[in-house]
Amino acid sequence: MAVVVEPHPRFKEIYYVAFEEGPKKLATRNLASGHAVYGECLIKHKDIEYRVWDPFRSKLAAAIMKGLETVPVEPGLKVLYLGAASGTTASHVSDVVGERGHVYCVEFAARSIRELVENVCALRPNMSPILADARLPERYATLVGKVEAIYCDIAQPEQARILADNADMFLLSKGWIMLAIKAQSIDVTREPYEVYKQEIKTLKTRGFRIEQVVHLEPYDKAHAMIVAQRTH
Repeated sequence: MAVVVEPHPRFKEIYYVAFEEGPKKLATRNLASGHAVYGECLIKHKDIEYRVWDPFRSKLAAAIMKGLETVPVEPGLKVLYLGAASGTTASHVSDVVGERGHVYCVEFAARSIRELVENVCALRPNMSPILADARLPERYATLVGKVEAIYCDIAQPEQARILADNADMFLLSKGWIMLAIKAQSIDVTREPYEVYKQEIKTLKTRGFRIEQVVHLEPYDKAHAMIVAQRTH
């Protein structure tokens, strides 16, 4: 079956793949050739292996599919990933930043970080697993260098504040953040749009300019992706 691979028109090292006349799917070039992270399809094209990027499993993929205009994850960059879990999205970020970049993966759950270490980081030298609480960035300050971007996907109240606290410690001047807001994790009694508004206000107060807000339905209910840049 013929495979068509096209570079994404806007984002480096992100691709569209399709089988003949089938629908286009997102993909990244596999940094750990022959190995799938979460059961995703591996596609070989012109001696290069690609991993299909499932928007129902990854909020970053969902945001791209929903029209995200800025993805501050590029080849060669250093990224702090808060809430890496077992590595589904973090592994695609690893693919994008490549061998010259690095992904610092903070995860609090022992079981998830064990899966992250054994199934992902062991095969990817550009990833560092860190068992820690994202609410306490000072505890892993010696393990993380300065980064150009922070990606945050944590099931905690005050997600924006936690992200901003990490940005104060690790984010370079004019650096970027991506916040996957889980409205239900913040306040189940309020409408999602009210929660998004509250978190956006926190980010603005902490010195960020909001670039875009993308709602992730139908891929994730009551979720939104915020992209913002530090103003100083």
